[in-house]
Amino acid sequence: MSRPVPVRLNVNGVEHHLEVEPRLLLVHALRDRLGLTGTHVGCDTSNCGACTVHLNGHAVKSCTVLAVQADGAAVTTIEGLGSESQLHPVQEAFWNNHGLQCGFCTPGMIMTAAALLQENPHPTEDDVRHALEGNLCRCTGYHNIVKAVLDAAKGKGATIATEPSEVTA
Repeated sequence: MSRPVPVRLNVNGVEHHLEVEPRLLLVHALRDRLGLTGTHVGCDTSNCGACTVHLNGHAVKSCTVLAVQADGAAVTTIEGLGSESQLHPVQEAFWNNHGLQCGFCTPGMIMTAAALLQENPHPTEDDVRHALEGNLCRCTGYHNIVKAVLDAAKGKGATIATEPSEVTA
């Protein structure tokens, strides 16, 4: 067993100092050490996208990133994207367009969609489908997911931000 390594993560606007094993995945640091269970573990092989978070503003599959690789980084999880009283525009669009069924893939889909809209505020349907290629929905809810992302783009455009909206300790 290796010696723990100090890691500093800014997660949803809150600074965290952890001691982690060098092999600990970011997804497990978020879920098991910080209690942020909205980031789901679906496959541990980067195939499903359920663990997608924003790392320094870019969508990444947190099952492919070691916690030590994220040292000093800003991480946004689904919990930091919006709040119960103020949903992020993509969350609101998923709600309004029934862009979820069982909900397991939803956090990863939303995080991927928010990153897409940050980079491309006015995507085409093909752009959305291409961006979501790395995220799997086992309920086959893709039609409403794509519809939700397009609706978020139409309604909010370039105002979609991926920074944490509310900081809670």
